[in-house]
Amino acid sequence: QVQLVESGGGLVQAGGSLRLSCAASGRTFRSYTMAWFRQAPGKEREFVATINWSGGLTFYADSMKGRFTISRDNAKNTLYLQMNSLKPEDTAVYFCAASRIYGRVSTASFDYWGQGTQVTVSS
Repeated sequence: QVQLVESGGGLVQAGGSLRLSCAASGRTFRSYTMAWFRQAPGKEREFVATINWSGGLTFYADSMKGRFTISRDNAKNTLYLQMNSLKPEDTAVYFCAASRIYGRVSTASFDYWGQGTQVTVSS
């Protein structure tokens, strides 16, 4: 089992950057595929990006390609999401999640979730 805690959200102007972190408890972090999802008010939770256990494989939702970068530091049990060129439509609560399987993008494929961190992008 793994517990996840996100941080790094906040208010930023359009065009700005933020770096989200997700701290994981437990010694098994390195065995999990990790991902970021987001949920805007009134909308379903949507996939943002995923990374395999070693960090050697990543996959992004089309709208985030080239602007967001997912990474992980297994020595620190931490997942990151670097977000650049932020747009007002990126405003959402961002969640990190863990799964035993790489390559999935549905929320149902992820077993553990953090509580989320709010990102607000002003125009």
